[in-house]
Amino acid sequence: MKRIGMLTSGGDCQALNAAMRGVVKSLCNAKEDVEIYGFLNGYKGFIYGDFRMLTGADFSGILTKGGTILGSSRTPFKLMREPDENGLDKVEAMKQNYYKLKLDCIVILGGNGTHKTANLLREEGLNVVTLPKTIDNDLWGTDMTFGFQSAVNIATDAIDCIHTTAASHGRVFIVEVMGHKVGWLTLNAGMAGGADIILIPEIPYDIDKVVKAIEDREKRGSKFTILAVAEGAISKADAKLSKKEYKEKLKNYKYPSVSYEIADEILKRSGKEVRVTVPGHTQRGGSPCPYDRVFASRLGSEAGKLILEGEYGFMVGIKNREIIKVPLEDVAGKLKMVSPDASIVKEAKMLGISFGD
Repeated sequence: MKRIGMLTSGGDCQALNAAMRGVVKSLCNAKEDVEIYGFLNGYKGFIYGDFRMLTGADFSGILTKGGTILGSSRTPFKLMREPDENGLDKVEAMKQNYYKLKLDCIVILGGNGTHKTANLLREEGLNVVTLPKTIDNDLWGTDMTFGFQSAVNIATDAIDCIHTTAASHGRVFIVEVMGHKVGWLTLNAGMAGGADIILIPEIPYDIDKVVKAIEDREKRGSKFTILAVAEGAISKADAKLSKKEYKEKLKNYKYPSVSYEIADEILKRSGKEVRVTVPGHTQRGGSPCPYDRVFASRLGSEAGKLILEGEYGFMVGIKNREIIKVPLEDVAGKLKMVSPDASIVKEAKMLGISFGD
């Protein structure tokens, strides 16, 4: 008998259910007797012992379902070692729940912060297997994270829709794409949607060069311009500020987001009318695309294999289209950034896309 705990932590995304289904189906099809303990609402459920027993029926019909049947929440890694309001030691509480339920393993699906805590639990002696979930595709050690391709599709659709109205009215449009620290989602959606300017956190922009790119397009006869802007995009001037100075600026920030600041600066410098569109959490929602369904199922299947073979302390990822296992200590705390010298950036520039640098 295998007793497996399972939880989904952090922001939700497409294919979480598909990944969990993959784990459970692979274990059941191996003719292994399994008990699945689903912890509700992420690490909170693990900390406070809030779980429910799951059966095969719970995983039937969820391959195409978005979100997560277990619920999710954010429990910051930096607060894990701090007692809760009642003085509860969170890490010790998770360990006690693990041993009380006589779990053989805890399967954790999440992104960067989730993996930090997962590695902490590994260091505390728990058997852990993780799956890489995030629309940001910023986890170290894997070429791809599930949820990313689905989010790219949605952000691309938003840019596609903006194209027609931008062309009709001859306006400048900004589509703000999710991504606070990394720009993979904005870069891919921007290229797929035919954006003329792409601004990402890893390449600080010069607003004058952004305006020049817009004016150059107009000189060539283009009546509209579309910018794909990551929510974490930053100007060269702001990038030079210290963390303290930048935080101080944000305290008095008068714009809803950086896209509105960019729109205001374009208006001041060129007089051009700018419209901002923010797809927001639609990028996390809806059914997973076919790629994510297959990918998450493959990851879940491999996670099941690791559990059957008693191999713990790994994240299941993908390299060169092959499913691999990566030691958790190699993953935790590392971000996979877009390098300004990456081939995809160079190729985008060859296509005439401006990065405002």
